[in-house]
Amino acid sequence: MYFAALLARTEDGWEASDTELDNVETLTDLADLAREAAIDDNTVVALIEQEDAWFGVVRVDGEEDPRVFVSNAAIASRSSYGAMLTDELLGREDDAADELDSLDLDGTEDGEPEANNDVDDDDEVAAVRGPLGDTGLLSDLGVSEKELLALDGDALGEIADALGCTDLLEAVR
Repeated sequence: MYFAALLARTEDGWEASDTELDNVETLTDLADLAREAAIDDNTVVALIEQEDAWFGVVRVDGEEDPRVFVSNAAIASRSSYGAMLTDELLGREDDAADELDSLDLDGTEDGEPEANNDVDDDDEVAAVRGPLGDTGLLSDLGVSEKELLALDGDALGEIADALGCTDLLEAVR
């Protein structure tokens, strides 16, 4: 089970909202969702968690590229939203659509397409055990790189505590 929330910075602090990720398929979709929640192009922090197995933080500042951190790449890559984040961090594109477009599917195919003998994507992610991404994305907001890397258990609660919006996050949980 996933939990996702958006924390939008305002002049008076933070506003929190829970968010559904049903229509989010890419990091761009998530960044667009965060920008919609932004107040006057201020910072928005998207927090994603899967049953204390891993958590992800995506920071969006106006129209800048989103900054991403995932607590455990190997575990996160096994879930749909975690894979979306780890694929982006590892520079992988969605090759599945490209592969389908390149096939000539006229209903007369014999057998399966040839196997791809390139490096397995799962092997690439497995090589990245532990945290992946921008460990400094919350440094100016009160969560140092060292603190972010040490988070365990209720990581999202600890991040919200450092940002000064624990009650807001708990209200949307």
